[in-house]
This record gives sequence, structure tokens and C-alpha cells, in this order.
Amino acid sequence: MDASNLHEKISILSGAAKYDASCATSGSSGFKGPGGNKLGSTLPMGVCHSWTQDGRCVSLLKVLYSNICRYDCAYCVNRASADIKRSTFTVKELAQLTSEFYKRNYIEGLFLSSGIFSDPDIVMEKLTETAKTLRTEMGFGGYIHLKLIPGAGEKIIREAGKWADRLSVNIELPTEKSLVSLAPDKTKKAIIGAMNDFSDISCETEQARRTTKFLPQGKTASPWFAPAGQSTQLIVGATGEDDRQIINLTSSLYNKFSLKRVYYSAFIHPGNYAYRENSITRQSAGITDSRLPDSIGPPLVREHRLYQADWLLRFYHFSANEILTERQPFLDAHLDPKTMWALNNLDYYPVEINRADYETLLRIPGIGAKTARRIIEARRSRSLTIENLHRIGAALKRARYFLTAGGVYIERPDDPARIRRLLSDADGAGLQLPLFEF
Repeated sequence: MDASNLHEKISILSGAAKYDASCATSGSSGFKGPGGNKLGSTLPMGVCHSWTQDGRCVSLLKVLYSNICRYDCAYCVNRASADIKRSTFTVKELAQLTSEFYKRNYIEGLFLSSGIFSDPDIVMEKLTETAKTLRTEMGFGGYIHLKLIPGAGEKIIREAGKWADRLSVNIELPTEKSLVSLAPDKTKKAIIGAMNDFSDISCETEQARRTTKFLPQGKTASPWFAPAGQSTQLIVGATGEDDRQIINLTSSLYNKFSLKRVYYSAFIHPGNYAYRENSITRQSAGITDSRLPDSIGPPLVREHRLYQADWLLRFYHFSANEILTERQPFLDAHLDPKTMWALNNLDYYPVEINRADYETLLRIPGIGAKTARRIIEARRSRSLTIENLHRIGAALKRARYFLTAGGVYIERPDDPARIRRLLSDADGAGLQLPLFEF
């Protein structure tokens, strides 16, 4: 295939992959090939990136193997009924492309998904073959993330995990009812089945590796299996589920399948880019669908709050029913979820920072996991004051209402309405706060 055609494939299939958010590189130390030789490397705390719209070079090559798809999911720009250019790589093309991009220092790894152009096993085989070719023929040791295709058999999932750092299967929508409505070709049974197969194989492999020292002479441990674990993606705003349903689902997935991450993707109408960039209407592009909300833009604030709530589940030891209740099924658009919980539970405060344990410190708005550890370390040698807290890293703008230091308040929480008003980010400024310390 000549270069111009390959260039067109890259343009089409990298653009078609940009809607999948679930591509983080953290959690793997890199594939160790035979003899220790490898091209590329991945650090455990690697940063996830992709190719941007303006062509800037970033860390992961994020691409589809093919954007030909049998399925007609209403929310997907690559749906079978969409009038778009279609293309498909070959295994050799994609493997060589990834290797060459790495050699030129464009990328550190590959995020590979695909439209469902054939039976799930056949599609999954192509993705797996690409990863295997990179590992065995090109000595590629960088990060590889493959999408699991729902409906693919356990055998091919097992094979994929031998060559990829991470596998993921998108759960897509919060309920089976929504799947039936917007993605009738997909089933909850197939999606959960793929997650369950991954979990079973991962546990089996880990157990085999733990017993390596007890193996008979001449026997070797099982090969690695997707050491960076599995993740999933959930579309937010395409259907009517509330945040409580989403957070309950997320908690269940973490508990049942030990997922590394759940990614939330704010719903973008598949026609938004077409009619904005090409000055055409959704109707003329053939991308209207009565099942979809007529959204002019994604609910980014809602996505942001869900990520913060997700952080509370994973690192702050909150339970799903603490974050949201039947009486309060949506996250607050203007307050982060930890501050929202604190204002709803003022009888829990103030927390005395010189006596509180780690779990209690995590409940203070403005004190994150890192700051809580610093507080515990610092108070081993001295009693802490308010001034110490500022130097340690506490965000006193939020923490001031919820703690004491040696019995001394910064400000008493005697007016919840006033506190809410002061801490609200109704002007949008609060969205600049990091997700990991709040």
C-alpha cells in the first residue's frame, strides 16, 4: 500500500478512536521479552496521552484497527448506519506503524480498539495478533492496551493478555435497559462475561505465579497476564440514569472485578462535530436519532464530579451510599462530593488533627491522601498548629470550617448556607482544582 493511502488510514482510524477515554498507562513496568531485549519501556506511573486534533505528538498511539462496524449503536460516530469513510489496517501495517512511531520518539505505546467488522473472536484475534507481532517480531517493550470485544471466547482473551499490559471492555451504559435502547447489538451478559473471564484468568495466573517456588524442577511459572489489569468506560448523559445509579454500578464493578479504573465519558452527540466542522446539518449527514438527547455539548461538569466521586471510592474509603442517597441522587454541580458530604454531616466535625486517625483525616475537605499521611508523620515529633497545616499542604480555604488544631478553630461551621456559598464554584473556577487532593 502506498504512503498516501496509509496516511489516509491513520487519519481516519486515529480520529475514530478519540471518543474512548479508557487509556491509562499506569500500572505496568513493561513487557520483558526473551533475553531481556526490548524496544521501548513503560514506567509504573506512566502518563496516558494520545494524538491530538492538531497533530501534536503525544505518548500513546490511540487508533482503531478498523472503523467498519456491524453494530448500530445510536451514540457512536462509527455506527453501521453512519455515512463516514471506512478503513481497516492490516496486522503488519499497524505493527510497523507503531514500531516506526516509537523509533521516531512520537509515542511510548499503543492503545488499540476496533469496530466490530466480523465475529467477536475474529476481531479480537486481529487485535491480539497485532500485539503479538509487536512483541515477538519487533521486540517492542512499550505499553500496549487492547480492547476486549464482548462475546470473544476465553481462549482468545487469555492469548490477548499474554501480549498486552492492560485489557478493557467498555460497559457503555449504566443499565441493561439503556443498552437495549441505544446499543441493541450489545448485551450486558456479553460485556460482564468478558470482564468475568478476565478476572478469572488473572486470578488463576496470579495464583500460579505465587506457587512458583513449589513447582517441580524444570517447570516454569505461568506467563504474565495483562499486569496493568482491566478498565472500562461508561457514557454519561446519553440516557436518564441518575448519578446514584452510576456510582452504585461503579462501586459494584470495583468490588466484583477489581477494576483498575472506570472512565466516564460525557455524551457527545455523534453529529456535533460533523455539523460544526463541515457546516452541514445532522439531518443531511444522516446522523439524527430520536433515541438520543438533542445535546449541544457534553455535560462536562457532571463528568468531572463523577471522577471526583470515583476518587472517593478508590482512595478515600467512602462507600457508594455515603456519596449519594435516594433523597439526593445527583452530585452537586457547584461543590465537590467530599465537601457536599461534609456539609450534609456537620455533626461529624470538627476533626482534631492532632488525634484523628488516617481514615478520619481523609474526611476533611481540603485534606487529601498525601496531606493526611504528612500530618500523621509530622505529629509524631510535635503537635501541629494551623500554620503547620498550611506548610504541609492542606487547602485551608476548604478545610478551615471542618477542623481544629490543639482545640483552636480557624472558623466555626455555624452557617452552612454561608459555607456552601463561599466554597461553591458556580463561576467555574473550582473546576481547576486537581482531582486527587480535595
